Amino acid sequence: QAPLVESGGGLVQPGGSLRLSCAVSGFSLDAINWSRQAPGKQREWVAGALPRLSIIYAESVKGRFTMSRDNAKNMVYLQMNNLKPEDTAVYYCHRGGAWGQGTQVTVSS
Repeated sequence: QAPLVESGGGLVQPGGSLRLSCAVSGFSLDAINWSRQAPGKQREWVAGALPRLSIIYAESVKGRFTMSRDNAKNMVYLQMNNLKPEDTAVYYCHRGGAWGQGTQVTVSS
């Protein structure tokens, strides 16, 4: 099994919500981060934390996105509310140099 596997992406209208999931294998959950990459743009860090520190968010998503962890299931989630067209990107979970394959989020009417 790949160490990091994202799911939950899709097409949603502006103002809608999605929850992304990251299945984690072989890593502690406390240093998992989320980043995204829009077409033609550089990869952008979205949310995450260092071990034993609180989760923090990029200014562009603060108040709309919430990251959570389920240690029993080895899962990390990214709840995304009030989505905007500029949130359209491939979303990745990662830890150190290990990255998942990404899941596409498209926000469009």
